[in-house]
Parts: sequence; C-alpha cells; structure tokens
Amino acid sequence: MWKYVLKRLLWMIPIILGVTVLIFTIMYNVPGDPAAMILGESATAEELAAKRAELGLDQPYLVRLLDYMKSVFIDFDFGESYLTGQSVSKELLSRLPRTMGMCAACILIATCIGIPLGINAAVHHGGAWDTISMVIALAGVSMPTFWVALLLIMLFSLKLGWLPSVGYTSIENYILPCIANSFSSMAMQARQTRSSMLEVIRSDYITTARAKGLSEKKVIRQHALPNALIPVLTVIGSNFGKMLGGTVVIETIFSIPGIGSYMISGVNGRDYPVVMGSVIFLAILFSIIMLIVDLLYAAVDPRIKAQYASGKGR
Repeated sequence: MWKYVLKRLLWMIPIILGVTVLIFTIMYNVPGDPAAMILGESATAEELAAKRAELGLDQPYLVRLLDYMKSVFIDFDFGESYLTGQSVSKELLSRLPRTMGMCAACILIATCIGIPLGINAAVHHGGAWDTISMVIALAGVSMPTFWVALLLIMLFSLKLGWLPSVGYTSIENYILPCIANSFSSMAMQARQTRSSMLEVIRSDYITTARAKGLSEKKVIRQHALPNALIPVLTVIGSNFGKMLGGTVVIETIFSIPGIGSYMISGVNGRDYPVVMGSVIFLAILFSIIMLIVDLLYAAVDPRIKAQYASGKGR
C-alpha cells in the first residue's frame, strides 16, 4: 500500500510543476506593462525602467521562470501583489477557510442528494422515479453554474426576498452559493451512481443473494451499494476539484471574498502575482484532494490492496 501512496505523491510533482510553467508562460505573454500599471500614465521612462528592474521584469524569460519557481517551491512565497503590496501567500491562506468551507458544504449537498437519487433511479429502472431522477440530473448537467446562480438570486432574493444575494457574514449567505455550485455535481453523481448500480444489480452475486431469500433492502444496502460506490468515489473527488474552479464564478457573483474572487480581482487588475499564485494554489489543493480520493479508492477496492500487498504494484 505504501508503494501506491508513494507513486501518487510522485505523480503530484510533475503536475504542479507543469501548471506553474504553463501559468507563468501565459502571464509572461499577456500584453501590458505591470510597471506602467503600478506607476500610472504620468510615470517617466526612467521611473518605468527602475520599476521594471525592481520587479525583475527586465530579466529574460528563463531567468524569471526559475526565480519564480525557486520562490514558490523553495521559499514557499508567491510574491507580493502589484496593486496592494500585500503578500499573496498570506491573502490566499486567509481566504482558504471560506473557499474550502463552501466547497465542503457543496460536496456534502451533492453527495447526500445525488447518490440517493441515483440509487432510487436504478432500483426503479424504467419507472416514473427513474425518469424524474434522470430529468433532474439532465437539467443539472446542462445548465451552467453561473446561470443557476442568477436564477436562484432572481427567485429567492429579488422575487421572494427569503435569502441574501451577497455577503458572507452568516450561514444564510452561503445557502444560495452552495446550491448553485453543487447542482451540477449532484447531477453527475446521480448519473454515475445510477449507471454503477445498474451494472452491479445485474451481476451474478446479486442474483445469488436474492435466491438466498434476502430482502431487497439488504441486497441493495449490503451487496450492491458497497461495490457500486467504488467508481462514484472518483466522481466525488473530481467534483470537489470542479467546485474549487467553480468558486471563481460563484464567489464573484455572490461577493464572497475567497480565493476565486481574489483571482478574478487579479485578472481584472492585471495583478500577475495574484493570478499565478491563485492558480498554482488551487492546483495544489486539487492535487491533494485527488490524492486523498485515490487513497480512499485503494482502501475500498480489494483488487488494488491485494495488488500492492503482494508486491506486484508498479
């Protein structure tokens, strides 16, 4: 099992390095002069040159890339914001609880609704419940997150006045953002659970369990569900990562000061350290989440445990 853990940890290294090189290259080629943006239009040529030298913008691409990677991976420093002068690392860490808390609530909502919805659809395959469940799932997959968020604001905030549309001071402020961000993931989990359950239900060992006289509830709960949920774990992990990306839109719409809204403010202000730091930070979080999911997958899948326990894992 430790070989599997080590293998997954090693795979994180090239992924994070690749994301770093990619986002740095993109921001390097973005039109605009950060020095001119900081000093304003009234700055002289000498002042601009001095500011570029101070920021290291006068260095070649490769030198700047290596310096940035050293700062991030050795000094654990994402630099300072061009606009505010504040540490990007401190800003990201201060905003992390809001973003992660919202993502955790979203994945909990999606899991608690999506999995029972998928099980119900599979058990009543071809019936009315199956049709209703899949219509809901199809709607969730089809509608963009930002559109769902706007519809929720129009209905529950503007029309009914039940819930606030902006802010982050109370639990009520997170209800609409969590529903909007979890709707698509709920639909994906419902579809995956239904597909997995249908495959498992048709297996020979399920037929044997029924032939032994077990009730349908015990067959589903004790035999079908544990095996059907193995691939669903991967979907849950990927959905968590998707929700991290979705916070960029959701936090902006609902004015929640998390990592997503921080990155959008960096994009709007051409604050390169903020944009690069936010992307790399989210990539690291996503890699850690997928690592945890892979470990859970290995823990519940006896084939993976047996493979690495016997020393044959590669």
